[in-house]
Amino acid sequence: MADDMAEDFPDTPAGTPAVIATDTLTVSPPPVGEFSNNQANIQGGDQVIADPTGTDQTGTGRIIAVANQKGGVGKTTTAINLATALAAVGRRVLVVDLDPQGNASTGLGIESARRTCGTYDLLLGEITLDQALIDTAVPGLAIVASTMDLSAAELELVDMDRREYLLRDAIRSAVAQFDYVLIDCPPALGLLTLNGLVAADTVLVPLQCEFLALEGLSQLVRTIERVTGRFNPTLQLEGIVLTMYDTRNKLSSLVSDDVRSYFGDKVYDTVIPRNVRVSEAPSHGKPVLLYDLACTGSQAYVHLAGEVLRRDAQKKIDSKTTKTGNLVPDSLRDGIAVATPATTTPATTTSTTGISAAGISAARISDRAEIVDQARKTDRPPEGPAGELADDRTGETR
Repeated sequence: MADDMAEDFPDTPAGTPAVIATDTLTVSPPPVGEFSNNQANIQGGDQVIADPTGTDQTGTGRIIAVANQKGGVGKTTTAINLATALAAVGRRVLVVDLDPQGNASTGLGIESARRTCGTYDLLLGEITLDQALIDTAVPGLAIVASTMDLSAAELELVDMDRREYLLRDAIRSAVAQFDYVLIDCPPALGLLTLNGLVAADTVLVPLQCEFLALEGLSQLVRTIERVTGRFNPTLQLEGIVLTMYDTRNKLSSLVSDDVRSYFGDKVYDTVIPRNVRVSEAPSHGKPVLLYDLACTGSQAYVHLAGEVLRRDAQKKIDSKTTKTGNLVPDSLRDGIAVATPATTTPATTTSTTGISAAGISAARISDRAEIVDQARKTDRPPEGPAGELADDRTGETR
């Protein structure tokens, strides 16, 4: 595990032990201004994860909206665990819980009694960002919690002036205090999600490795492009992270191949596997990195954080030469026939007229149904109660 950590975070020697998860943290989160620029000790001991880039972290932060209108694809899980991993390497991170369900707040251990104010009050301008911040058990990681009042925000914000810009105006100062601001958007394409997209610099899309999850991706892409056209012209696609990947079935690999063929390098190399520990962690009010760092889910999020940081460092290097283009590939636009690069696309997909489900036409899904059925008929070992091959002692997918 230490070697894997060193691979993702080059400044960590191969022999350096990884952060060990414990039941409690012994160090209070330091103030943002005093947070170390080089390392974060998320457990209060002397074992740390080193900064993978070795660069100066001061300067303007970035706001990333974690969005997908389909529920259950891993948005909240990705938001809180990516935030924890980024904080563990010395980044100052803020999570904005924009989901009325408040799962991000729960997953970071914020009890209901501590949620005296939150995103609802922030959107209405009743409190400032500094008043809304709540420290978490992870040093360098803060959250703006969700409250029950947020469930009524969709109706109350309709008649307000500049309703699409309320969140952007409220968290504008966050970029001076934090290196990363992650907005956990609700599973809908409503006014709250629109506020998240308008406030963000980029959009991170968690995508479950199932065809039903692909159904709404093209709709999300169109929504993002409408936002860039009317409200936030600088909005870009941060990337797509594949979640709930199950190596035991063919379906996950088929979805992965299709998404990568259309989005190319916008899809992260890191894939988040199905893992029992990831599901258990929120019930303990902890990110999975604190609940069980050794499990495959935790390691996947550590690798994802390393990939995010390396891409950011590369963007800074290439900033003067990076060509500008469309938010998403032209092949994802409905009704447009384009030639897809031969290096990434099979001959059967050179034209994409009438695209649906992120470029995966209904015909292609139908053609592959036979393959999926065949995969299901193959002999497979007995499955656990959660549909996974799990070790009873660790809950880890084998």
